[in-house]
Amino acid sequence: MKIGIALTRFTILAGMAGLLHCANSPAQAAMQTEKQITHTPKNHNLDNNDNYSPDQRFLCYDTREFVGYGIDNSQSVEKVEIATGKETILVKAKDPIIGKEAAPGIGAATYSPISDKVILIHGPLVVEVPVRGFYGKPNRRGAEVPGDGSGKITWVDFRDVDKTRNTIPGAQRGGTHRHEYSFDGKRIGFTYDDFLCSEYDRNIGYMIEHPKAPKGASHYFAVLLKTAPMGKSKPGEIEKAYSDSWIGKEGFMRAFIGKVRNPDGETYEESLFVVDIPESVDITTADSGGPSRYPSPPKGLTIRRLTQTHAEGIVRGTIQGDRIAYYAKAADGTKQIFIIASDGSDQSDKSNRRPIQATSFEHGAGACVRWHPTGNSIACFSNDGIAVTCVKPGPKFGKSVFLTAQGDNAERGALVWSPDGKHFAYNRPVPTKDESGKIVKTYDGKDCLQIFTIDFPDSDNDGIPDGI
Repeated sequence: MKIGIALTRFTILAGMAGLLHCANSPAQAAMQTEKQITHTPKNHNLDNNDNYSPDQRFLCYDTREFVGYGIDNSQSVEKVEIATGKETILVKAKDPIIGKEAAPGIGAATYSPISDKVILIHGPLVVEVPVRGFYGKPNRRGAEVPGDGSGKITWVDFRDVDKTRNTIPGAQRGGTHRHEYSFDGKRIGFTYDDFLCSEYDRNIGYMIEHPKAPKGASHYFAVLLKTAPMGKSKPGEIEKAYSDSWIGKEGFMRAFIGKVRNPDGETYEESLFVVDIPESVDITTADSGGPSRYPSPPKGLTIRRLTQTHAEGIVRGTIQGDRIAYYAKAADGTKQIFIIASDGSDQSDKSNRRPIQATSFEHGAGACVRWHPTGNSIACFSNDGIAVTCVKPGPKFGKSVFLTAQGDNAERGALVWSPDGKHFAYNRPVPTKDESGKIVKTYDGKDCLQIFTIDFPDSDNDGIPDGI
């Protein structure tokens, strides 16, 4: 079993980590040339998603925060050809409503790992606004569009908020968000906000293509856990689930941050959890809920709590399924990246199953932790720079290098590692001119967000950057 082999290696890592990570200060080696890919006067937001096309020729993005606030006012989802900078509109808002109350709202694009298609958030069509209302977290659904620019929309999930009957089996009753394909493309994970039972906080779910999917949608929807209503949980119960990602190629595990009521009955802790979703699970055994009944997950799922202490950030797992990276506080008070076995626990009496601090950045580990496909290194931002840290068991564990400048106020964000591990893409706001040479700003006076790339220096193809 691959996980078992990986955990054997992880035992070595656990034994050495306490000595290594404190001794390693990040090097300023292996600096890479930043290449600006997009130049047009609009925003190109990668949104910390999986933006590379399967052939790695294209990156998808949305145009939020250019004409108005948030995804609400995003006017299009597009792709750019990395080699040429040519941009193609994949879907565009038709006669949009712009402003504080907006529609439709389209964004948060992610490329399929196996097909030339992109999944995205889609709010209410303008013609639906009189009935559905404007864009909002509990008023959106997932849509897929092909990468050819034809603009043909396939609705992924069906939204049903009828208050006179039970919810249609396989339908959602609010809004799905941050859709993420499993590495094999067969499952889609997401965060979820319910419209009918607003006393519940954010949750997570998954969907699969299914012959019993509601008419008008390609996938069958289910939540992955039943949370407690806000403020009404018992000690140990989860009130909110979010910041989730797949662990392993097949999507049999989904890690997430859960907000849990502490034993004192008054305070809360945000901790790392995993929900196991075996291949044998029948998604149609889920209860889609009713007007006053919150949905329930399908039968056969298991929820495991990996940390009793604080965890945060969008968690990320290896494609091998053996480890999870997340953020927590180090002994010096800085936020750093920790790694734990996917079947681990901070309460375990086995060292190879307890969390290990991987990074020791002076300014802390910033957002967007990403795994190299080999599982031998992780990347993140720190002090506005892109840094890579070795997490392969052995003497290099915990060593880091910066691939870009740091402390230069470049505001780099939304890091994504290419599927082959050879390149990074990310965002930077930079002064941008239109065809007449005039500087163009966003609706709130900021520089346009552009896409940049850098190469990953790895001459021996071991997943560890040169310079470590």
